[in-house]
Parts: sequence; C-alpha cells; structure tokens
Amino acid sequence: MSRYLLTRLRQSLITLFLVSVVVFAGIRALPGDPALALAGEERSPRALAAIREAYGLNDNIVVQYGRFVGHALTGDLGTSARTGLPVLDSILSALPVTLELAALSLLLAVVLGIGAGVLAAVRRGRATEWLANAVALLGLSVPTFWLGIVLVLAFAIAVPVFAASGYVPFGTDPLDNLRRMVLPAVVLGSGLAAVVMRQTRGAMLDNLSADYVRTARAKGLSHRQVVGGHALRNSLVTVVTVLGLQLGHLISGAVVTEQIFVLPGFGKLTIDAVFTRDYTMLQGVVLCTSAAYILVNLAVDVLYSVIDPRIRLGGAR
Repeated sequence: MSRYLLTRLRQSLITLFLVSVVVFAGIRALPGDPALALAGEERSPRALAAIREAYGLNDNIVVQYGRFVGHALTGDLGTSARTGLPVLDSILSALPVTLELAALSLLLAVVLGIGAGVLAAVRRGRATEWLANAVALLGLSVPTFWLGIVLVLAFAIAVPVFAASGYVPFGTDPLDNLRRMVLPAVVLGSGLAAVVMRQTRGAMLDNLSADYVRTARAKGLSHRQVVGGHALRNSLVTVVTVLGLQLGHLISGAVVTEQIFVLPGFGKLTIDAVFTRDYTMLQGVVLCTSAAYILVNLAVDVLYSVIDPRIRLGGAR
C-alpha cells in the first residue's frame, strides 16, 4: 500500500510542477501590460517604471518563475492589485463557501445518483427505470443558469421557503445557512447526479449479469446481499471514476452558480479577478484550483485501491 501511495504522490507532484509552469506562462501570455493594470489611473512613465521594478517585471521569465515558485512554497501568492489584500487571505476567506457548496452538491449527487441508478438497474424494464432515465436526461439537458433562475422564482419569490442570495456561515446560524445553500446545491448537483445515475445503472447492469452474481444467488444469498454486497461494491469503481472526473464540472459550475445566488465564493473571486484584470489574484486562484483538482484525483486513486485491491497491486509494479 505504501509503495502504491508513493508512486501516486510522485506523479501528483510532477503534475503540480507542470501545472505551475502552465499557469505562470498562461498569465504572462494574456494581452495587455500588467504594469498598466497595476497602475490604475496613474499612467506616467515614472510610475510604470516603479511598478515594473517593484513587481520584478523587468526580470527575465525564468527569474520571475523562480521567484513565483519560491514565494508560493512559503504561502505567499502575492498581493491583489484590486483590493490590496494578500491573495492567500482572499482565497482562504472565499474557500469555505465553495467547499460547502461543493460538499452539499456532491452529497446530493451521490445519494440521488447512486440510489436512482441501483433502482433503475434492479427494476430494469419497469416504470422505475423509465422514470429514473427521464429525470436523468432532464438533469443533463437543463442549463445551470436557467435552473437557478427558475428555482429562485419558485422557491424564493413565489413560495419564499429558501433565500435567493447571500451567505451566512454555518457556525453563525445553521438554519439560515441551509436556507441559502440548498438551492445552489440543487442547481450544481443536479447535473452531476444525472451523470452518476447513468453510470451507476450501466455498471450495475453489467455486474448483475456476471458469473459471480449468479454464483452468489446459487449459494442462497439474499437479494439485498447480492445487490449491495457484490454488484454495487464492484460498480463503485466506475462511480468513483465519474465523481473524480466531474470535479471540473463542480468547479466550473460553481462560477455560474455563485454568480446567480451572489455567493462570495471561489467562483465569484475568479470572475472578479478576470474582469478587473487582477493578474496576481487570477494566478493564485488558478493555481489553487489546479492543486485541489490534483489532490482530489490522488484521493480517488487511493479510494480505488480500497475498493479493489487488484488496482493497488497492479499500480505498485
């Protein structure tokens, strides 16, 4: 197990290094002069020269990258040109909002997606399967922004059960927090739940027709033991793969969802950085997002090895 983890950790570190190169080069490739964006209204040659000197923009690209990596390793991602605050502090203040939104969306997707997928596979050819497929197709087809607007009109304005915007920390008021986070979680998690349902159904159908399932039935195991202990367990490898790959959907979907519900999260921070040409903030946000994606994929690889030990043994070679 330790050898497998070390192999995956080494691959993740190499990927993170390559991501840092791409992020740094990509930000520098954006059109426009960063010094002009940092200068604001003051565009005199002396001010621009002072800004370039202060931020090291006169150095060659290799020296700038080395400085960027050295500061990032110590937790210094620079200072926002828009707010004047450290980038890391802004990210840490926005991160809990997005993490809560992603966790609620993921919980919704796992519970509804796996549950509906198992029911659709077990009751194949019945009304349950047709209903689950129809709901999944609807979840895949409806745009996020449209669903968010409809839910706000229905459950925050017409029937004011939930709040339409804003954020209250869970520790301050748990009930008010859930009132404000349920609708965004439904919007963000509905599409993922549909994907999980479809993949769970397909994997379950394959496993229910496998020889080992017929053997388990022949041994006298109950229907619940066959479905839950054998078919579902082996189907989870596919489900975990889908959840890992759909992390990008959660991150990109959070940008739109947080704009709709005015949540001060990671997505809104990214949008503000893009529109205000805050290069330092944008660089830090993209780097942190990429690092989170790599960590989640590492966690998915580890979870593979827990579900199916054959993966662990094969990956250690």
